[in-house]
Amino acid sequence: MQSNGPAKDIGTSRSLSILEASSQHAFSKPTKRIHKGHDVPSFLTSQAYRDIGIFVMQLNIAMCPRKSLTSGQTQSWRLGLDYTLYEPVRKLQELLKSIDAIIEEAPPDTGPRRFGNVSFRKWYEILESRISNLLQKHLPTTIFHPETQPENGVSVLDELTPYIMGGFGSSQRLDYGTGHELSFLAFLGCIWKLGGFTTAPTQDRELERSIVLGIIEPYLRVVRRLILTYTLEPAGSHGVWGLDDHSFLPYIFGSSQYCPPIADGDPMPIEGALAEAPNPGDVAKKNVVNRERKHNMYFSAVGFINDVKTGPFWEHSPILFDISGVKTGWGKINKGMIKMYNAEVLSKFPVIQHFPFGSLFSWEQDPNAQQVAASVHTANQPYGSSSSSSGPATARQPQESTRAPWVNPPGGPIPTTAAPWAGIQSQGVSSGAPLTRAPWAQGPSGNLPERTKPDGPTRAPWADLRGQGGR
Repeated sequence: MQSNGPAKDIGTSRSLSILEASSQHAFSKPTKRIHKGHDVPSFLTSQAYRDIGIFVMQLNIAMCPRKSLTSGQTQSWRLGLDYTLYEPVRKLQELLKSIDAIIEEAPPDTGPRRFGNVSFRKWYEILESRISNLLQKHLPTTIFHPETQPENGVSVLDELTPYIMGGFGSSQRLDYGTGHELSFLAFLGCIWKLGGFTTAPTQDRELERSIVLGIIEPYLRVVRRLILTYTLEPAGSHGVWGLDDHSFLPYIFGSSQYCPPIADGDPMPIEGALAEAPNPGDVAKKNVVNRERKHNMYFSAVGFINDVKTGPFWEHSPILFDISGVKTGWGKINKGMIKMYNAEVLSKFPVIQHFPFGSLFSWEQDPNAQQVAASVHTANQPYGSSSSSSGPATARQPQESTRAPWVNPPGGPIPTTAAPWAGIQSQGVSSGAPLTRAPWAQGPSGNLPERTKPDGPTRAPWADLRGQGGR
């Protein structure tokens, strides 16, 4: 049996619940449930939405530096340095290496093309033909224990395979985006729920750090190689008005790496920075980016942008440039990134429409979800085609949106596509200007075009840090 809420609190931050090893679990093949824009608010009341939020927060706080209350020393975690390598993490690293190696078997087509390279379809087909054996070889053996054997004809691999295959882009559209990144995160969340990483989370979050540094960062490297090799198009992108064409998670975990240190059990800081952290404005300096990308996930993501885009940073990445003007440190940036993730990934139909729901990330309504009035933003989601539906339409009221149960204070409506979690207001209104402005941040050069002020707050219901005991 799986509880409705987190199985255990660690300090003041919750953890994703883990199935009881002695219980019989009925797996189900993940299916599409989001067919049109008005299904998004139903997703925002689902158990899957709740669990995604908990898992993101769980990994996020793990990457925050720690301070010793006795010695006063600070410890931070950087890419490329030693970290505790748990056996399940090591095995999943081997899985990623095997997936990466398939690129050599499907070299890019040299013929003329307008969009993505068609050889990506061959790569995807090879992976699809091998994924079952790869998972049986590299997944933690604990998830195959007798109590999880299929009683309805659906196995654990039947449920996990769509998530990992969905984590490497679309072979049909030749694209990759934050929805695919979310699918891989859900794959890891499934393993966590099945006890594949642990059955007893540790107080200091060492295991979660190992997952971020040892699995998610190597996964991002594989994805970036796929993007470069097969020129994959951005999926669900806002173009220049988006945070990043392909990824979001490295900005969350990377900003956490630079947050001021906390003691075990403390909430995430919402302002300030690690003493030796670079200034946020340094993301526009290529020499600093090239130095820091070796050690930090945020700068690694910015470095990849610099690899594939030319021109002034403020011109091709105006939202990141806006954020670089934050004066109150990486703690504020981290809080805002989490809220933007809710707004730009989890609340957007073009992104979330392809996410499938099974028994582990369930479409069932979270019994603790609080219903609030729908915002203009959620009421005007685009419609999708129902012809491709592979699951039943939602039976819940689509006009309602959600607040996650672990948030204490009452919140506003589901947000617009901005990150106004800082107090600076944008000035000026230009006709037809995009709403993906970060109005709380002003770029260092001060010469960005003025953009429209959003008509609502960017609010991440599960991300308010007071839900972790913070302010």
